[in-house]
Amino acid sequence: MLIMRLLKRGPRVRLRARLTEILGPMFRKFPLLRRGATAVDLCFDLAKHAAASTFPQVIRPDPREIYLTLTANCNLRCVGCRYGRDFMPGQQLSFEMVRDVLDDCRAMGIRNIRFYGGEPLLHKDLVRMVDYSVGLGLHTLITTNGILLKEKIDDLYRAGLRNLGIGFYGTGKAYNLYVQRPDQYARMEQGVAYTRERYGMDVNLRLGWVLMRPTCSLKAVRETWAFAEQYRAPIGVSLIHYSLPYFTEGPNRELQFRPQDRLAIIEVVEELIRLKKIRPGLVQQSEMALRSIPEWLLRGPDMKVGCERYRLLWVGADGTVQLCYVTFKLGNLREKRLKDILFTPEHKQAARDAFALRCPGCHCSYHNRIERNLGPRLEYSSPGVLHQIANAYVPPFESPATKEV
Repeated sequence: MLIMRLLKRGPRVRLRARLTEILGPMFRKFPLLRRGATAVDLCFDLAKHAAASTFPQVIRPDPREIYLTLTANCNLRCVGCRYGRDFMPGQQLSFEMVRDVLDDCRAMGIRNIRFYGGEPLLHKDLVRMVDYSVGLGLHTLITTNGILLKEKIDDLYRAGLRNLGIGFYGTGKAYNLYVQRPDQYARMEQGVAYTRERYGMDVNLRLGWVLMRPTCSLKAVRETWAFAEQYRAPIGVSLIHYSLPYFTEGPNRELQFRPQDRLAIIEVVEELIRLKKIRPGLVQQSEMALRSIPEWLLRGPDMKVGCERYRLLWVGADGTVQLCYVTFKLGNLREKRLKDILFTPEHKQAARDAFALRCPGCHCSYHNRIERNLGPRLEYSSPGVLHQIANAYVPPFESPATKEV
């Protein structure tokens, strides 16, 4: 009976997706069984990634999630972001285009849908999109800056939304300075507070905290932790980018890290690990992933860890379909349906090229990459690795003429 159900779906529906769909209710009922399946999946990835350097053909497209940039419009003007200004200005996806994508995702077993932008809460059809996505049984997430959350959450909740990610760029004045809009931190917090008060833990809230030079301090970590504790919203540590086409490093690279920031980064990472030991569920990344952060931030594209973004699809507000945020363009939804873009020879080659890092390089999904490649997993599992990184610190050159007398 199980085999018949697997075979009834189209040939493009991958075996893993079929099994997940059938066994999903059992996993929800028996969490121990789900953890066992996750462990098996991890072991399979470790073996596959180890073999990929010799047998690159083992890496194949395996899309498990899709990021849909609903609109390039935004109501903030963050220092490090070009959305709402000169990146795809004025572009947005129509409801009909998103509907077709969701239908194709459902048919191909792509279960995880992330609506974001720009600012997705600005899209007039967002509620319809959420309702349609949830109605298809897809796991639906919105990533938002939260400024309009108080006004929008009731309609979104009625449409079935239960998962929200909030962009978090600091607290108070530091937040307002980064988003370049006055008093928006208070408005974001009001939206989070309203959502938690009205819907309790029925809505899963996550904070996407961006670790950049202005937020790299114990004070910033502890303020973010206090916010996370107050609103029971786990922290996901995102790292300031150096290769995304829609982000910048700020004027004079003020957001990006320098070699002399190494010890400050390590101090922040040690504090995150300390806090995670107190409340493990309040920091999303594992300890080994956290220990890798200084290297990702300071080595940049020289951090060579196999990329598992062959499991991702990114759709821009202009309809562009890529394997990831940065590169590997596969097509455009204004010309073809998603189902006709995927699993082509180009998609297969892009998957292998992504894992082999034939790209500008980035640290997207850094935590999964550390955990699912054997060498980095072993290296960063050791608590002593932070000590080694600290000892590798070389102070910036300072000539005698510049020293204080």
